[in-house]
Amino acid sequence: MIRIITSFAVTFFVATIAYADAQLNNPLNPTFSSIPLFIAGALKVMVMVALPIISLFIVYSGFKFVMAQGKDEAITTAKNNLLYVIIGSILILGAWVIATLIGGTVSQLTTG
Repeated sequence: MIRIITSFAVTFFVATIAYADAQLNNPLNPTFSSIPLFIAGALKVMVMVALPIISLFIVYSGFKFVMAQGKDEAITTAKNNLLYVIIGSILILGAWVIATLIGGTVSQLTTG
């Protein structure tokens, strides 16, 4: 799984750098006329959708802590659930931050 994600990320960044000047003919929204702008918009939408879901899962893991009622196995499950929610949120928000930084760097390099 890690290899697939890593290979996708490398391909994604190489394609972004290689086709930074390429123009897209987007009839719906002309602000996404280049590949970096489209990727930034897609990641922004992903973050906007993911934040409420992350909040719900944090509340869910809190309920799991309350429902554990001192049982060691249930508390361990609740701790693992909270850990996975936090790791997932860091990955989602980190991808958006990294893509924004790379997009800004590429646009600065191409505009001179």
